[in-house]
Amino acid sequence: MSGFADRRQVLIVEDDADIRELVRVALEREGFEVREAASAREGRRALEGPLPDLVVLDLMLPDVPGLELCRSLRAEERTRHLPLVILTARAEESDVVLGLELGADDYVTKPFSVRELVSRVRAVLRRASAPAEADAPEAVVRVGDLEVDSVRFEARVAGVPVALTPAEFRLLRVLASHPGQVMSRDRLLDHITEGRSIIIDRNVDVHVRALRKKLGPAGRRIVTVRGVGYKCEEN
Repeated sequence: MSGFADRRQVLIVEDDADIRELVRVALEREGFEVREAASAREGRRALEGPLPDLVVLDLMLPDVPGLELCRSLRAEERTRHLPLVILTARAEESDVVLGLELGADDYVTKPFSVRELVSRVRAVLRRASAPAEADAPEAVVRVGDLEVDSVRFEARVAGVPVALTPAEFRLLRVLASHPGQVMSRDRLLDHITEGRSIIIDRNVDVHVRALRKKLGPAGRRIVTVRGVGYKCEEN
């Protein structure tokens, strides 16, 4: 049994009882405490009490689409940074990209290996529990009116906090920490995932697009370098 996972709590929101059972058994075997919900409504009720450490969310729920639940969780202060792994039978990349754009931390597609799912859950929890990593040489990085605070795990534009997902924050931090330096998508992906999760390269573009939108005019500092990657402009 993993010491890391000891008593970490995971909420599974999945309408298929067999899949819930499969995931529950696999997670409990690794030392997790598991709660279950068969619909978005049940998942909402489960989140009214103490929050779990992570949510595994199916996209095809019987009452409310999983993407809608993901969107609402990210819109609320209490659940904005709740780690979220999407579980979906949809093979279309657009569904995965939309889920990541809405703030999901990772995804697993059905049919899936329970070993892979457990690995993804553990990787997301590791990233969530160690936000202040060594990729930022300073506690607070400033580029113009943009501030990236690794101590508070917060980004600010002209002193006003901007709500970012953990992956968006890590991406912004590494770009702002190296102003003017062009960084490849592979390198940025390593910073987003800490090298612990194998996910599509398109994720970087998704997070950059979301960052630019959330940062408003300051988002123009994130510049695309065609064929290479991105950089953060100082001026």
